Amino acid sequence: MNMNNFTKKFIFVGLCALLLSSGMYGQRRFAVKTNIPYWATLSPNAGAEFLLSSNHNYTLEISGGFNPFKISNDKQWKHWVMWAEARYWVFEPFNAHFFGLHYVGGGYNAGGVKLPFNVFEELRTQRADGNVNGVGLSYGYSWIIGNNLTLEATLGAGYARFNYDTYALGENGERKGTGHKDYFGLTKGAISLVYVFK
Repeated sequence: MNMNNFTKKFIFVGLCALLLSSGMYGQRRFAVKTNIPYWATLSPNAGAEFLLSSNHNYTLEISGGFNPFKISNDKQWKHWVMWAEARYWVFEPFNAHFFGLHYVGGGYNAGGVKLPFNVFEELRTQRADGNVNGVGLSYGYSWIIGNNLTLEATLGAGYARFNYDTYALGENGERKGTGHKDYFGLTKGAISLVYVFK
């Protein structure tokens, strides 16, 4: 089976982070997680977070999700997205307040949908096939709810650039043109269930 470039990059970055967190430092802590509200959009998702230093409160989080489903001939929300975020934990890793700097990237083929806050109104009447890249700052908090379980909430904002081709609605809709959009606003949001390995 052929893996696309995104999958290869995602695996490579994840393996490098795992090697850094487990091979260079005596304290080997990492976590796996899933964004609960993202599942409500029928989008499977998962993430991992790795301790980068035993003397400091820095971690690296890598997470992603996808939606391969078509709703109808004129309505679809197919996409994949990944985030990579460097985090600083105020008190200790995986507990309480943290601040982050994140990258977001992805691809999409969406149309016939209405997004909240009237963002990208064009998607109601046409289909867009393209990619997005962006950066942002985030804040979050993690509550310990069990021996190894935490509940984490995070919200981030920044800049993203969308590049796309537009088509009439439908699987074989006629190509209309090419465009791009600069976006300033929310670039990350999650309420995640996290399992921390110590």
